[in-house]
Amino acid sequence: MRTSQESGAVIHLDLRAGAAELDTAQALRARVARRLGRAGLPEPDDPLFLVVDTPAGLTDHQQQYELLTGYRAVGEVRLLVLLVGSAPGSYADEGEAFRPDRRLVRPAVLRASGVGLLWAGDLRSARTALERPAPDDPDALAVLVDLLSVPDLYLEVLRAIGSLPEAVAAPGIRLLEQDLPAEVRDQAWRDALIRFAGEDTELPPDVLTSVSSCAGLPEPLRALVAFRGRDRPHREPGGRADTAYRDCADALDHAEDSLAGLRQLPGLLRPARRQAFDADVDEARRALDAYREVVAMALRGGGGAAPTAAESAARLTALGLRVPSAEGVGERIGEGLKEFAGKLLAQGLPLRAVAQRFTGLAGRVEPVPGSALLPRLAALPHPRPGADADGAAPGTEGAASSLLALAAVPAAGAGLLGALWHGWYLALALVVPLLFTGVAVLGAARLRDAGRPGRWAVAPRIGAFGGAVAGAALAHVTEPPVWMSCAGLLLALGVAEETARRLWRTAAASWAPAAATAALRRTLDGLDALLAEAVQEHWAVEERLYCADAARSAAGMLRAAADAAEAEALPEPERRGTPTAPGGLGVPDDFGGPGDSGDQDGGASAGDDWLSRPSALHADGTFADADDGEDDWASEYAWREEPPREEPAADEDRATDPAGLWQERAEGVPRWLDRDTGEGGPELVATLAGDLRDAALVAMDSYWRAVERGRIGTRTVQRTEERVRELLYTARRHLRQNGVLAPPPFAAAGRVRAGSAQLLGTDPQRPAELVGAEADRQAVVQLSSPEQGALLSRDPAAAVWIRFAPRAVRDEVEKAWRTTGVAPPEEVLWTSSGRYAGLLRLTPLRMGVVDTVRSRRGAGADDDWTAPYGRRDDQAASYGRLDGEHW
Repeated sequence: MRTSQESGAVIHLDLRAGAAELDTAQALRARVARRLGRAGLPEPDDPLFLVVDTPAGLTDHQQQYELLTGYRAVGEVRLLVLLVGSAPGSYADEGEAFRPDRRLVRPAVLRASGVGLLWAGDLRSARTALERPAPDDPDALAVLVDLLSVPDLYLEVLRAIGSLPEAVAAPGIRLLEQDLPAEVRDQAWRDALIRFAGEDTELPPDVLTSVSSCAGLPEPLRALVAFRGRDRPHREPGGRADTAYRDCADALDHAEDSLAGLRQLPGLLRPARRQAFDADVDEARRALDAYREVVAMALRGGGGAAPTAAESAARLTALGLRVPSAEGVGERIGEGLKEFAGKLLAQGLPLRAVAQRFTGLAGRVEPVPGSALLPRLAALPHPRPGADADGAAPGTEGAASSLLALAAVPAAGAGLLGALWHGWYLALALVVPLLFTGVAVLGAARLRDAGRPGRWAVAPRIGAFGGAVAGAALAHVTEPPVWMSCAGLLLALGVAEETARRLWRTAAASWAPAAATAALRRTLDGLDALLAEAVQEHWAVEERLYCADAARSAAGMLRAAADAAEAEALPEPERRGTPTAPGGLGVPDDFGGPGDSGDQDGGASAGDDWLSRPSALHADGTFADADDGEDDWASEYAWREEPPREEPAADEDRATDPAGLWQERAEGVPRWLDRDTGEGGPELVATLAGDLRDAALVAMDSYWRAVERGRIGTRTVQRTEERVRELLYTARRHLRQNGVLAPPPFAAAGRVRAGSAQLLGTDPQRPAELVGAEADRQAVVQLSSPEQGALLSRDPAAAVWIRFAPRAVRDEVEKAWRTTGVAPPEEVLWTSSGRYAGLLRLTPLRMGVVDTVRSRRGAGADDDWTAPYGRRDDQAASYGRLDGEHW
């Protein structure tokens, strides 16, 4: 079995009208270049010409054939001439085996390698005797030429014809076309475009979290987003910033040591502890101000103009800050962005959703300038001596008040035990209350900046005096012995001392100035974290800026592509006046008759829906005219007025065919063509959307290469946007010309494509049955008139059979053969087209039918060498016969 080979476009020329304009090599090359240019194709190395002509035109257009065979090209020029209609009357000669009007006269220039003639005398081959279509039926010719415009089938037909005598054959054909109705295809394409474009909706929280946490990012981008030099020291040991930080930290350590000493009982008794604490706190504030200034210098930058990355790094180095090295992180930015886009599109996300993620990536990777961090520096607390109370930890006063209120219980107990005296010893009952009073007085002196410092000892004093009164009353009633009263006093002093110690420690902890060290520590940590972030933001600043710019431009490009896709999805009246393709492809497809010169537009309205318009460029490489209206075979040949047909009378019509079935048969469908029209399968829209995503990936490939080279700019983005629109244009033309089964030329190689049942809703068994049919005369319809049939070879073995089917359904066809037990044919051509499958038989002509002649140009001005079929004397004056290899 054969698979199709990569080949160039098939260039179509119709010489039945307007051939006189192609009278020079420059005119022919200009026509070809104009059509290739409008289709966006380069000059082919091996041109493939498909020429439609009549048998009489072979000699009428001898000059044009000389120009075609002599077309300058790098490789070989191939020419397949499709002859339509019967040969005209020619000369008669004694002893000729065939009637004079059935001889095929061919100029010698067409008897060369790489040239083949395919003679179809009757394209429709009527089903019944009552049906009398024109021999050159335009609808049938449109299908046949569309089939021969598939490059791989073109080459196979040309090769087969070359193996036949005289390189001339008459075709017999049986064809199956599987496709969608225009309205179904139209709607599916619009749905795919809308799904491909997507909507600009707000991203859900889980997606935002995923983007900010670097989940799913490729490694090159993850390093730029997440690493940023974290977990590395940002201060050089011994540098200015590190020295200022250490001075502040040491001052805070001393202040915290002084606060710990102040909280002990000696701190209650000795005023020097309070003085030392105040001095250490003031020193810590001065050191913190110095470190704050260093941080402010690092954030402000140098001067009014925006400093470069080198200047910023030099300034940070002068401050004793260390920016981690970023070597190698910028080498794979383009690769990472490409991988990120491919991953998102492979998940089925629409373009606008991908653009949102690229915008989020740009904001995440873009470095924050130091000036943007200055408001956070101002927001950090700046503890001052007059604002210490504001720096106390929240909730400290409430917790201290609860503990101080509970201290009244042991104080009352101590007062009770110390007051178990009676008589003259009753004065000793005041020892414990006076002890708590002294603690309150001394504590008030130490905590003089706490607003109302005596409140913390009110409850213990009340408890102590209340306990003393209760103890004295108990002793007056019980009159305990002196030793018991002494023991009670000693125990009361111990409880009072421990209660006073805990009471002082709690009071000192709830003292507002004592919270200054914690506030200063928090401010120091905040300043250091802010400085570390500023240093981290300077890590790989140029690479991250470039990555952010590339991601934002990619997001804009994706949104522009989404807008273009939405514009394509609009109904045709709303799209009227907008270009349908970039560059030269943007002109509407106008149709004209075959008599158009090729320099004028004509025919169809520009408002026609593109899906009902023809294609100038087949997506699989086949090519049709884009500039002179010859790109739509059906429209072109239908433009030609058919000769009037003799219709039977109404009564006779009813008598011969009462049901009128032959009139009800669909017009425009030749006898040898079966159309299997589906209504679309469940995977249709998803597959088309996948094709569009593949187109976007291919279009952006040059953009990623520009990112890798560090050369992104407005022109790069514009070229990429134009490339996206070009591929959208190619995709829609491919859909119309080759159907949805065949993948477009830009489809991903590893992507699995659904079959005909899932895409078209058709039966894959039908192409398997047709291609695997027996090669006999009943399997095909001979495209020859009865008169022409007498000229064909009668040897069945002389005919060449070509079996062909779309490569897109190869697996389905082979599976159907295995399921039904049919032996697969040895030679099947798997074509790039996704629409046609069938059988093609090439039958040679009988010996003596083809005459090869050469022209004889006379010196006179009246010599007409372009009129080969005239009277016998004119023929003899203009042509000589070729007999074998001799003139």
